[in-house]
Amino acid sequence: MKAMVLKEISSIREDTLKLEDLPIPEPGFKQILVKVLICGVCHTELDEIEGRVSPSKLPIILGHEIVGRVEQLGPGITKFRKGDRIGISWINWACGECYFCFHQQENLCLRAKWTGKDVDGGYAQYTVVSEEFAYALPERFSDGEAAPLLCAGTVGYRALKLSGLEDGKVLGLYGFGASAHIIIQVAKYLYPDSKVCVFTRPNQKEHQDLAKQLGADWIGTTGDTPPLKLNCAIDFTPVGIPVKEALRNLERGGRLVINAIRKETPIPELDYALHLWHEKEIKSTANVTRKDAQEFLPLAAQIPIVPKIQEFELKDANKALILVKEGKMRGAGVLKIGD
Repeated sequence: MKAMVLKEISSIREDTLKLEDLPIPEPGFKQILVKVLICGVCHTELDEIEGRVSPSKLPIILGHEIVGRVEQLGPGITKFRKGDRIGISWINWACGECYFCFHQQENLCLRAKWTGKDVDGGYAQYTVVSEEFAYALPERFSDGEAAPLLCAGTVGYRALKLSGLEDGKVLGLYGFGASAHIIIQVAKYLYPDSKVCVFTRPNQKEHQDLAKQLGADWIGTTGDTPPLKLNCAIDFTPVGIPVKEALRNLERGGRLVINAIRKETPIPELDYALHLWHEKEIKSTANVTRKDAQEFLPLAAQIPIVPKIQEFELKDANKALILVKEGKMRGAGVLKIGD
């Protein structure tokens, strides 16, 4: 099979991922072999390539927004049949025995494994996954539309739940890429009387135009002061300064959710009186649970979510990731791998 392989940590600008021919993996007990059709491009891949998140093994195949069809069943499979269309997300396996797993928080399991970090992912023509961590996909979505829902959408949905947004309140979104452009659609559907303020990098006109199309009530750049205090905010960015800015713009008792696995730059020093006093909160997201995906995918079909995607060939994965790095990806990037 063809696969884009990461062999060493370096800058994405060095075209780090290399196209190689590898053996097709074999499914083990309770695993399915999946023929990959589409794999989404996520900022987490940049974190892995550039060393902010360390893969458990090298070489490794990245990619965790996977849409494919079941090609072969391993022993003990009961949930899927050959030919079923399924999705695979960031969480690949959890122990099922610890406190967190028993409380549907397997994203906090100390033994959890992550797709494209601990096991080979979807930047390849085939991959394997436990049937317990594969999801049936709503028919209304094309393969390309479904891919970003599996991480950008699902983790954004988790962040929205953690934000505590209520109808009629004001939500701030810092960064307007793959995840935020989906979550504004969820927020507008679930909380129709709420206001959404969007903050982008300077000169990101395409992102700002997309935010306007999707119903943003106010659009500015990080560092601006919106006309309304934010009751809650979600920071989707890879850098530290939006944390400080979001806290500055929060209403008393407001909550900031940081939707990132790592930051490329440090969070600046905070002034307690300005940024944290009056019972303001900071909460992080730690990836996703199966329940998040099981709740979000049907909701996405019901709304319906309309992801904006840019399509690339597998061999152009490095090029797509550079666009993510530079903040030039409009919506979500996906790699077209199979038919």
